[in-house]
Amino acid sequence: MNTVAPRQSADPAEPTEPVEPVVRVCFVCLGNICRSPTAEAVMRSLLLREGLHGVVAVESAGTGAWHVGEPPDTRAVAEARRRGVEMQGTARQFHPGDFYVFDLILAMDERNLVDLHDLAPEPGLRNKARLLREFDPARRPDEDADVPDPYYGNGVGFARVFDLVHAACEGLLDHLVKAYGLRPTT
Repeated sequence: MNTVAPRQSADPAEPTEPVEPVVRVCFVCLGNICRSPTAEAVMRSLLLREGLHGVVAVESAGTGAWHVGEPPDTRAVAEARRRGVEMQGTARQFHPGDFYVFDLILAMDERNLVDLHDLAPEPGLRNKARLLREFDPARRPDEDADVPDPYYGNGVGFARVFDLVHAACEGLLDHLVKAYGLRPTT
């Protein structure tokens, strides 16, 4: 996890110092090769765009261990690249101790959310886990809040996932800026 970013100074002669992130976010799906790494990559690109990449740390994980160590699904990578977003990393499994590391743990669907609640080492930590699409400002209250799993479908499913994740991450970014008083590092 790369959580330390250099502090930017108005004076180029002034040395930079590491800045700890203000908030840490983990995106979670089932296998950590499609939806959650897409959300991680989209959020990283939005944070970079807004100059907030040093104050918000993002990661992704899966509730299952099937794909641990594997790169993201090539179809997810292709869709992200088509949209100008680069995906990197390898799949990892979410661990109960992650509840102590992250401030916000965002599930891609209701099943992932239930699994996360079951993994919480203390009942009081369950409130850190929420659905990502809760932050999508365009989602209607009566609309399903799940990001559908595209793994067994065709490429169209990956485009839909990217659209849903991008909209939710834009809303999440607005939420984080307001809730934590975030300011750009650059």
